[in-house]
Amino acid sequence: MEPIDPAYGTTTLLLIAAAAVAVLLFLIIKVKLHAFITLVLVSVLTAIAVGFPLSDIPDALMFGFADTIGAVALLVAFGVFLGRLLEVTGGAQVLADTLVARFGEKRAPVALGVASLLFGFPIFFDAGLVVFLPIILTVARRFGGSLLFYALPAAGAFAAMHAIVPPHPGPVAAAEVLGADIGMTLLVGIPIAVVSWYVGVLLVSRVLGRMFYVSLPDVVFGEVAGERADASDDRESGDDDGPRIDRSRPPAFATVLTLLLIPLVLISFDTVLDTLGTTGTVDEDAGWVEFLRLLGFTPIALLITVLVGIAVLGRPRASLADVNTILDQALGPVCAIILITGAGGMFGGVLELSGIGDALSSSLSDLGMSLIFQAFVIATLLRVAQGSATVALTTASGLIAPAAASAELGEFKLTLLVVAIAAGATVLSHVNDSGFWLVSRFFGMDEKTTLKTWTVMETTLGVAAFALALGLWTVA
Repeated sequence: MEPIDPAYGTTTLLLIAAAAVAVLLFLIIKVKLHAFITLVLVSVLTAIAVGFPLSDIPDALMFGFADTIGAVALLVAFGVFLGRLLEVTGGAQVLADTLVARFGEKRAPVALGVASLLFGFPIFFDAGLVVFLPIILTVARRFGGSLLFYALPAAGAFAAMHAIVPPHPGPVAAAEVLGADIGMTLLVGIPIAVVSWYVGVLLVSRVLGRMFYVSLPDVVFGEVAGERADASDDRESGDDDGPRIDRSRPPAFATVLTLLLIPLVLISFDTVLDTLGTTGTVDEDAGWVEFLRLLGFTPIALLITVLVGIAVLGRPRASLADVNTILDQALGPVCAIILITGAGGMFGGVLELSGIGDALSSSLSDLGMSLIFQAFVIATLLRVAQGSATVALTTASGLIAPAAASAELGEFKLTLLVVAIAAGATVLSHVNDSGFWLVSRFFGMDEKTTLKTWTVMETTLGVAAFALALGLWTVA
């Protein structure tokens, strides 16, 4: 669906967007109206306010909702299936114990973050978060304290890699538009992402963890978190009607690690081959390339991983009927997460189609400041206005490209522009960002707490990345 022709000027559109966000927060935080209902309601009211033809409003609502829920539903479903299998068979505990043994108890958050940085290289933010969720919760349950100590380092690592490092689509698209070298973007992006994660995520998470106590979610994969040990005993002995699981033989660490590496390898087929095809290194239309990219399509990669998980984790310890029951129980608690995330995409889609981003872009194309500052500011404002980091990356890079071309920048400075745009597209994740709702619901945080923690951490991550890029720009 194409954006509408704006009925109002930039100032009016921005005021409408600000009012929509304010009403959304008021209804959710103060009135306590359900987030899904509120997001749909405010999306409808915003579409009317910005001047959508009434006959086009249903399509405008479905534009963002369908795109978001179509991507998120499969990822979340297959992700929680895998997470549930790891949880009930003891695989998550084995992995958590091994990580802690390698890094030490005091470095458990670092262990989670480093593992997430490695797995986040080819895996998108939402898929990585879903797969790692049981491990994060297992470590948090073992050591206690606020969940933020363990959740933010891992989630922030996936966010940093997704925003800054190729072969993720945002930085690849920005590099292509600006004419930056993909290899240079990769070589510069990785150390900037790691240092930004350490400063803007790990250190900040320690402060936020002391400021805000977030307990384990009551319901994660179908069981009450605090009652899992009791449930385990009942199911082994057959004292209830639940699935019978043989927990006396937890999987080996190598088995769990191999299982988690499967989506890492498969998804890398898609992301890496896409990058190689963009640069002309491989023929995008070759049959073997298309087949490997199909295997690397994230939902299919996760489907394959779940099937392997059933074979190596589930069936050796339970009948197929009991495995199916385990998977059924995992779906119930995440239905609300899927719907709320889809509704968040609906709100972001309405803002995108309303012309707010385009109006903002046209008024900011010449800010009279350093090019790298201009790149960061435009990407930040686009991120705040419409929510999607990828859209902010691609739009801001298109606006900056003419000025970058006329400045005849070298490869290194073009790469730093990509990083600056990625940094701006990372900050201030809020209620029009589907990732905001994933984090809120997966970690059992209300909207107010999510704004004070996740939004703050995303902002410090983006600011840290921009500060590094600016420092390198100054000395280059």
